[in-house]
Amino acid sequence: MFELYTQLHAHLMNPDRIPYAMIAILVVAVVGMVTGPLGGNANPFLWQVYDVLFGRLGERLDKPGRGRADLMMRGFVVLVFALVLAYLLGRVSQSMVVLFPLYGLVEILFLSLCLSAGSVWFALLRLYFTLEKEGKATGVFYAISRTSRVNLNSTDDYGIVRTAMGVAAVSFDRGLVAPVFWYLVGGLPLVFVYSVLAALVWRFGKGGTGSGFADIVLALEKIMGIVPTLLAGALFTAASGLTPTASLQKSLAVWREARGKVPYAQGGIMLAALAWPLGVSLGGPVQDLSGDTVKNKWVGPEGASAKLDYLHLRRALYMSAVAHLYFIAALGGAYLFSSL
Repeated sequence: MFELYTQLHAHLMNPDRIPYAMIAILVVAVVGMVTGPLGGNANPFLWQVYDVLFGRLGERLDKPGRGRADLMMRGFVVLVFALVLAYLLGRVSQSMVVLFPLYGLVEILFLSLCLSAGSVWFALLRLYFTLEKEGKATGVFYAISRTSRVNLNSTDDYGIVRTAMGVAAVSFDRGLVAPVFWYLVGGLPLVFVYSVLAALVWRFGKGGTGSGFADIVLALEKIMGIVPTLLAGALFTAASGLTPTASLQKSLAVWREARGKVPYAQGGIMLAALAWPLGVSLGGPVQDLSGDTVKNKWVGPEGASAKLDYLHLRRALYMSAVAHLYFIAALGGAYLFSSL
């Protein structure tokens, strides 16, 4: 049985890639904390490249007056071009790794382009220290607004903190765990493909409440995110056990009470895994940077408060940091297991 499990593990993912993934995570964590968000955007670099290439084109094609079927077809055309480009970039990157291995540094560099960690912490810590010192978030939420694509000028400090906590949870899932998972399964070509799906969902998804332009990419990204989001949610659940004031019992209850009730496009189990143990309410309607109202559902235990301050943000940061450490430890454990 043990031998069968070992063979299955080896077939599902290449354990030789695990050290590269661990180093790439450390690279984006350290570099992101030093440099901060690139251009005020804490998402993975590759997402920003896709935004430059397809963002304005998608905005022009996503016309509110068109029928849903027409908009879905337009979105599908953009998606096809984006997927072809992403796959070709992945293949070229893989070829460069073979031609110029440089002890794995080239592969680590390309993988790092698909990940995000330190830049998110930088943006959230800046907000936290400003709220702690001045009591208001004036002038420090630009990076959070760009990263989440939420117009934070239209909300109060409570809404800014809720959005920031949501960024901590969702970016861990789609900006770190999911791309690493697909890299281990299929190498650079597959992680580049996942990254373009995640980037298009971030750019056009609008929590699944949009015009239909992003319906197909939302469905594809959800399929690829099924396993990674469960893993990321489990890591957040485990992290709640070491987070001050967080309730591990409530965190475990998430998987019974909240699973399936929160739309995946609006954060899914990740928002619930953060809201339940901290006893807060996250999500809620927001205004997109394009000016559209996104009617996100409220996420949290019954009776939880949505009036959140810097103390709640600090606990979310703590839980996120512990989850990152758990993820690195899990990768290390998987690598050691594969060598048995």
